Amino acid sequence: MNKKLVLLISLIAVTLLLSGCTEFDQPISDQSEGFWNEFIVWPLVSAIVFFKDLLGTYGFGIIAVTVIIRLVMLPLMIKQTKSSKRMQEVQPELVKLKEKYKSKDAVTQQKYQKEMMALFQEKGVNPMAGCLPVLIQMPVLIGFYHAISRMNSTPEIDLGAFLIFPLAEPSIILAIIAGLMQFIVLRTGPSMDNPQMKIMMYFMPVMIIGFGIVLPSALTLYWVIGNIISLIQNLFIYRPWEKTAAVQQPVKTKAGGVKK
Repeated sequence: MNKKLVLLISLIAVTLLLSGCTEFDQPISDQSEGFWNEFIVWPLVSAIVFFKDLLGTYGFGIIAVTVIIRLVMLPLMIKQTKSSKRMQEVQPELVKLKEKYKSKDAVTQQKYQKEMMALFQEKGVNPMAGCLPVLIQMPVLIGFYHAISRMNSTPEIDLGAFLIFPLAEPSIILAIIAGLMQFIVLRTGPSMDNPQMKIMMYFMPVMIIGFGIVLPSALTLYWVIGNIISLIQNLFIYRPWEKTAAVQQPVKTKAGGVKK
């Protein structure tokens, strides 16, 4: 993902967040006006309330909506994960290309870009494949935040608790669980093979915990359930236990000895 795309995604996230900032603590109903309310926040609130009536609590309602959202996005997430896996496989060849075209002049860099794209095409790698799920998840996550905040501000709605966690209040315990789940998800995904991405294994969980101790537990519950689904997905696609076994397996040397 290049810098321009990261900047674009960041601007979209800020725009979406600010679009509802003035109303985040206001009651929500089917009479609320505006695109953000009508097509993002209210549909999420309606779905949570529907499953709450069906399953008995808002906690189960949030879990049900989270599972449905992740199942709808599953094809995109699998495509993203497979693309990340292919990207990891071509990293050695990309390193060779960078070494071959390490000069920074325009002509050399054009050749580098041309050969890199040819390599991506040959290996079936789409470096932008990981961006679409991110773009789709951002309005959903921000919409969840606004939905929970505004449900909490609506007198007719009492979020109650899920297990021992009051859904309208932050929970340090649930925040830590969400952070640990995020670490496990990253540990079983492509980041475990990429030294440049390993920093994310420590940064993202800390960030999730930081948000979790100030945001309502209902949103943290969304992260926990979403990460459980991501973990199952990683286990099926990446099979991290096979990589661990390969690392631990002794390698025979030419001299007949064993290299550990």
